[in-house]
Amino acid sequence: MNEYILSDETRDKLRKVSTASVATALYKRGLRNQFVQGVTPVERKAVTMVGQAYTLRYIPAREDRNPITVFRNRDHKQRVAVESCPKGHVLVMDARKDCRAATAGSILVTRLQQRGVAGVVSDGGVRDAAGIGALDMPAYFARPSAPTNLTLHEAIDLNVPISCGDAAVFPGDVMLGDGDGVMVIPAHLADEIAAECTEMEAYEDFVLEQVNGGAGIIGLYPGTDDESILKFNAWREETGR
Repeated sequence: MNEYILSDETRDKLRKVSTASVATALYKRGLRNQFVQGVTPVERKAVTMVGQAYTLRYIPAREDRNPITVFRNRDHKQRVAVESCPKGHVLVMDARKDCRAATAGSILVTRLQQRGVAGVVSDGGVRDAAGIGALDMPAYFARPSAPTNLTLHEAIDLNVPISCGDAAVFPGDVMLGDGDGVMVIPAHLADEIAAECTEMEAYEDFVLEQVNGGAGIIGLYPGTDDESILKFNAWREETGR
């Protein structure tokens, strides 16, 4: 069981970095498949989604097991997920990339927001997408899908390792989402990734200033020339970055 707890300090750092920076930092460590493929924000938000993963796994629905009456079961895994995902975590759903039926709708996602959940990620569809997009909480999906989850999905497991958009997600991993999509940061790397990406973002801000001033990118981005690094260090002194 993952015992890592995301600190406020690391959460705040990660809120200021991009999925692109995280992807590069993970690539340097040999991790090439941490981007959740095929998902997009339901609606772009001004805030970056950061939180540890709480997972829900769906399997293909078998008709005799998934009549509409299963919702009378107070232990139905989808409903339990909505009521048990911890505050500050991200509910991550494995729909096998099957968008033909929804994995959640606006009422369930609204309940998650009211409970203080940090976000929702599904590699399948969601229904009432406009209502989900109007919420303050970030949500990511493959596309809108009107049919109820019972049509094609059976919620079968909570807080177990899953696949979401072809990325492995373990409970407690740190999910980071922005306008480009969602990265999965292995829990044991979260603190060092946050620190490294904070430095990366500072350097890229410096580079953008240089490029806007007419500088070429060779030797500047990435910073392979000593002169570029000297200029960056001077820039940091001047800007307090």
